[in-house]
Amino acid sequence: MAQSALAPVAAPDAASDGPRPISLVCRLCGAPAEPQPVATCEHCLGPLEPAYDPARRLPSRAELERRPRSIWRYAEWLPIAGEPIVSLDTGFTPLVDAPALAKALGVRRAWVKNDAVSHPTLSFKDRVVAVALNAAKGFGLDTVGCASTGNLANSVAAQAARAGLAAWIFIPEDLELAKVVGTAVYGPHLVRVKGTYDDVNRLCAQVADRFGWGLVNLNLRGYYGEGSKTVAYEIAEQLGWRTPDAVIAPMAGGSLLTKIDKGFRDFAKAGLADGAHPRIYGAQAAGCAPIVKLAREGGERIEPVIPNTIARSLAIGNPADGRFAATAIRSSGGAAAAVTDEELVAGIRLLAETTGIFAETAGGVTVAAALKLARGGELRATDELVLCITGNGLKTIDAVQPALAAAPVIPPKLGAVAALVNA
Repeated sequence: MAQSALAPVAAPDAASDGPRPISLVCRLCGAPAEPQPVATCEHCLGPLEPAYDPARRLPSRAELERRPRSIWRYAEWLPIAGEPIVSLDTGFTPLVDAPALAKALGVRRAWVKNDAVSHPTLSFKDRVVAVALNAAKGFGLDTVGCASTGNLANSVAAQAARAGLAAWIFIPEDLELAKVVGTAVYGPHLVRVKGTYDDVNRLCAQVADRFGWGLVNLNLRGYYGEGSKTVAYEIAEQLGWRTPDAVIAPMAGGSLLTKIDKGFRDFAKAGLADGAHPRIYGAQAAGCAPIVKLAREGGERIEPVIPNTIARSLAIGNPADGRFAATAIRSSGGAAAAVTDEELVAGIRLLAETTGIFAETAGGVTVAAALKLARGGELRATDELVLCITGNGLKTIDAVQPALAAAPVIPPKLGAVAALVNA
């Protein structure tokens, strides 16, 4: 990949003591770009990403440990110069030891990176939105928004509300009720669009051009995506400044997995994490698995699909970062797996029953894919594995409720309890 020598500079109208989005560079052709709410290279139409100054001073482990526990403790690897002013408390979610899950997977040790308890809206999307909203503030935007399959809608609506920004949220019309309510409660302009997420996304590209709003996963995407790297930074720090053998994450657009891979490489380059680069594994639902197909078969282009799965947060048929995710998987020595809806529901239950963590459907996909990879010999008995759980199960209760046994109803009598115990 071509590198740019362009040093980070402030957005033209940003206040000197506030957030200042840094310069951008094309990921494909290396062309530099000024800080701006634009995600596509004007030369080759490739994706723009932040151009970090290679000469910038990086903190030591001791310095990082003294900082507040949020994504901003890793500010030198985030695309905002100056001081962030909104969403200062997001990040540093628990890394949970999961011995019973490790036994079920047949690995030496398993950990759960639990973004199901992320602040403020219980998904990893809080990380990326925190970065995007500071970029929006730096650009002087007063309206933000997104195209979303649910979690991003929740996060943009909540964080925009407390940042004092207007929000326009566009979602597929058939989204889960819990995610619709979990967005509407914050009072955004919520719009349900007929069609799939890919239809919503195409509409929002036009909306961004027409109204000049900061749509976090469209024209602010170059800044937004970098927030996901903090998952890797936290894992390395929480493991005592070392890397695990393997990491598995769900894939929708592919950005999360790509940025986790990048995050581990950042820390290795800075001398902050001991150990080899982890093998990266990707998980998708069988009803929407274009990245899995590309990772397995090779090639350079995603073949779009029409989603057909209950894992709606992963139902992106034409993933923007799909080929980058497939490259990260292959180059790390990892693999990818797709699982059925029935398997993902079983994965939700297995995670809950072995760790006490209730994940949404994307988490069920991750656990079920780990099982499939382990049974296929991709995971090793000596592995220390981290499973990235990206959203809370209370968002998708409809998916798992039919698989659960009905609770008995009894009179308030001890004998009725005794009868259940004896049964």
